[in-house]
Amino acid sequence: MRPRRLRSTSAIRRLVAQTDVEPRHLVLPMFVADGLTEPKPIDSMPGVVQHTMDSLRQAAQAAVAAGVGGLMLFGVPRAEDKDDIGSGADSADGVLNRALAAVRADLGDDTVLMADTCLDEFTDHGHCGVVDDQGRVDNDATLSRYAAMAVAQARAGAHVLGPSGMMDGQIAAIRAALDSAGYPDTALLAYTAKYASAFYGPFRDAVDSSLEGDRRTYQQDPANRAEAMRELELDLAEGADLVMVKPAMGYLDVLTDVAANSTVPVAAYQVSGEYSMISAAAQRGWIDRRGAILESLTSIRRAGASIVLTYWAAEVAEWLR
Repeated sequence: MRPRRLRSTSAIRRLVAQTDVEPRHLVLPMFVADGLTEPKPIDSMPGVVQHTMDSLRQAAQAAVAAGVGGLMLFGVPRAEDKDDIGSGADSADGVLNRALAAVRADLGDDTVLMADTCLDEFTDHGHCGVVDDQGRVDNDATLSRYAAMAVAQARAGAHVLGPSGMMDGQIAAIRAALDSAGYPDTALLAYTAKYASAFYGPFRDAVDSSLEGDRRTYQQDPANRAEAMRELELDLAEGADLVMVKPAMGYLDVLTDVAANSTVPVAAYQVSGEYSMISAAAQRGWIDRRGAILESLTSIRRAGASIVLTYWAAEVAEWLR
């Protein structure tokens, strides 16, 4: 037996490849910030910026032209516009809702426009929910804020909402609110297994996070694998249209479990720290940048992701096109 026969030329390897990465599999996360006159580079994420409204629209159109499957928008309000309940999250004048409306007007249904449905960017304490007088995140009070935010995002034009706060019952609460408000076709991408990861650090620079403390009382413990199956069962029962594992590269075992048990498409988020590690090593000449990027995305797809959120989506789409 000589398995090497099927590795002998690039054409044979391409013919028998079991996993592929195509532009349609990729979603580009994008940040839009209030108060900027030009795009602002994010130091800890080389090549990624906080966009102005104009540069966001231009970059979104370019990404869609390159063939990316979708866009996930995050809003970054001014510090003075944050408050304890994240009022800017459901305001029509909030930065994220204005951005959703602008991009939807430009692109219509030519892409899948996704919105981050979470309060952390909009709260002055930086938590993903409403904090009680003892400093704890109040699960059920937060659900009502998510419901209002979700309706505002659907009204602004989002096709898919991504509730990322890991509150118990968030999918059911948002689904009910959307249906009651007349948005039954707006889909929900459940952050089913979102872990309390050290690899979110650069993202907090990207959104000018005001976080006080940590999120370990609501995001999953990195030590736990089976717990993700319980979260998956609940999200599917509550009406999730897609589910996600986050981070991706450090949780490929969890991703494989979720993909094997999910009855809906599965996404994985290659998070900021994963992006920045590869970027930093490549900048120092320690690894081949293009090869490492493509290998990392292939590994996520191989583990079971139908959809990969990655900050390289537009660039990789150009390579693959």
